[in-house]
Amino acid sequence: MRWFHQIIVLFFSILIFTWGNITPLWAENQSRSSDVDTLLEQAFTATQKGQFSQAEIYWTEIIDQYPENPAMWSNRGNVRVSQNKLNQGISDYNQSIELSPNFPDSYLNRGVAYEGLGEWEKAIADYNQVLVINPNDAIAYNNRGNAEAGLGNWSAALLDYQTASDLDKNYSFARGNYALTLYQLGETETALKTMKNLVRKYPNFADMRAALTACLWDMGKPGEAESNWVAVVGLDARYKNIDWVKNVRRWPPKLVTALNNFLTLK
Repeated sequence: MRWFHQIIVLFFSILIFTWGNITPLWAENQSRSSDVDTLLEQAFTATQKGQFSQAEIYWTEIIDQYPENPAMWSNRGNVRVSQNKLNQGISDYNQSIELSPNFPDSYLNRGVAYEGLGEWEKAIADYNQVLVINPNDAIAYNNRGNAEAGLGNWSAALLDYQTASDLDKNYSFARGNYALTLYQLGETETALKTMKNLVRKYPNFADMRAALTACLWDMGKPGEAESNWVAVVGLDARYKNIDWVKNVRRWPPKLVTALNNFLTLK
């Protein structure tokens, strides 16, 4: 079972990010001693609570006992990436992949770490490998779209986001990324319609309300823009920081400009 948590370096407000997702895993297909069960529980609890430095200690102790288990290396990589220890996380994913080359989650997670370093081609290669193993992995399509966006390949990103949202109709962040990319490509009306549909379905979707604010302001509809912005500030005040929107959330440039115009009343 995949369990998603926020990664500090990549928005993963998403949920996040949303622009990327990371996946901790239970040790599977391997017997374990009863005393390690407590350690595993402590490791997962610390990870879920965001106590990543403590979780890293627990995962290290588990790896000392089970060095041949690829899931444990991947799990420690996750908490290292969550502390912005990107290269150390990649090292753990490398070990996991060496132990189990057909284990897709390690490629997925390593791709997220490469995104954090701005190494878009390496991230794309990892997401491609996930799709070789599982051609219907919606997360891999969404994440590959993120990396394509990092390279400025907006048409390729759009196709990946569309595929991700088609594969999983409830994958709201992939659909949101699709809408943002439509706007970047000049498909303003379709982008606006998609954003409004998402906000109607998910009223607390701060990212889409912020995007609507930017789009509506850019279209000369200040009243509607202000109305959505009130909700945004109550849901996630980080959107007031244009540097965060540009470099952490990584909105497309046209939307960053539109939101900046709104924030500076241009």
